Amino acid sequence: MASAAEQLAANLNFGAFAKADELKKRIWFTLGALVVFRLGTYIPLPGMNPDAVADLFRQTQSGVLGLFNMFSGGAVGRMAIFALAIMPYISASIIVQLLSSVVPSFETLKKEGEQGRKILNQYTRYLTLVLAVFQAYAIGVGLQGSGNLVLEPGPFFLLSTTLTLVGGTMFLLWLGEQITSRGIGNGTSMIIFSGIIAEFPSQLAQTLELGRQGAISTGLLLGVMVMAVCVIAFCVFMERAQRRLLINYPKRQVGNRMYEGQTSFLPLKLNTSGVIPPIFASSLLLLPTTVASFSQASGGTGFLSIISTYLAHGRPLFMVLYAALIIFFCFFYTAIVFNPVETADNLKKHGGFMPGIRPGERTAEHIDRILTRITVLGAGYLTIVCLIPEFMITYAQIPIILLGGTSLLIVVTTTMDTVAQIHGHLLAHQYEGLVKKAKLRGARR
Repeated sequence: MASAAEQLAANLNFGAFAKADELKKRIWFTLGALVVFRLGTYIPLPGMNPDAVADLFRQTQSGVLGLFNMFSGGAVGRMAIFALAIMPYISASIIVQLLSSVVPSFETLKKEGEQGRKILNQYTRYLTLVLAVFQAYAIGVGLQGSGNLVLEPGPFFLLSTTLTLVGGTMFLLWLGEQITSRGIGNGTSMIIFSGIIAEFPSQLAQTLELGRQGAISTGLLLGVMVMAVCVIAFCVFMERAQRRLLINYPKRQVGNRMYEGQTSFLPLKLNTSGVIPPIFASSLLLLPTTVASFSQASGGTGFLSIISTYLAHGRPLFMVLYAALIIFFCFFYTAIVFNPVETADNLKKHGGFMPGIRPGERTAEHIDRILTRITVLGAGYLTIVCLIPEFMITYAQIPIILLGGTSLLIVVTTTMDTVAQIHGHLLAHQYEGLVKKAKLRGARR
């Protein structure tokens, strides 16, 4: 039976949206912040040759630069001030999260609640700054050594490029925090989401142009649209899928009062690892391709040309390695973010137990066994969704890469999270209205 909150959410009246002033302010603030982000993706770095940058990017966009360009909303292809986007922050967050599961001091901070999370967030910001400096300097050196991309190379160009890119990343980090606290949705996810969506119209126009020229049949285009809807529905279903483990709490006496036993559930998401496995797998596979593309653009041949041939998008070796890396990182990252032993200990401390399972070690083994089984399904789901665009690019010659893979997963999860937060604000607004009405009725009586 659905709870009262679930019933209210199912029968939610969006006519109350017009009266939710706080929610409207948050939405307008979020839209304004995203507009600022989009404007920054069109401001080029000082001292660059735009035509040469566009030519080089067309030769290397199939590598890791294409992945970063997608996350940055096209800023990499234009070498804008937001070219680094918030990728250093994502890397720093993953590193700190891994350290919190390995280093005892970080693990202690993780268990200290809100205060510990604040310290870990501060460490993440410091690490973001360090990574951004190294990456920005490496980009400056790479730009200077790639032909005629830079109008006036030298130390001043390196300094200005490093400061500009680092400043852009830290500004986006601050902007994302402002969206999280004063807007709607997760700020970091919303920035990546807006960058991906901004690139969709150009890819859609490119595909329709191919259809107009006769390179793609009308039936194939209609089939792609139907498949896109099916893939999105499949992603939504799998992201909402859970395995609920029954938890019982026995009767307990507090003072002179006896509390009845309670029943709850331990939800285990089918896709516990989220979008991290596709991001890691794509970055590892596309990095050699990017190096090979730069080498060919500079006149290099040999082993790197072989890599660019057999590890290109749609190649059998690429798809096999891509699927294997996604499956590996699904299990690896799930083991990092979810600790069955810690969960079993917390249940034991609060008196909770699973029917037929002894508390403690047996409970941890039971949770780990179930988590392993559902991770197999989650890894299969991620592999299927991420390989769909590869097959389409190779066999159907469809250039739209937003129908599956990392981009679609980010769009779906961010949209679901944002809609859930909007529902939460509307529910809170309705509850406030009910409380006010109840107080007025009580005052009249």
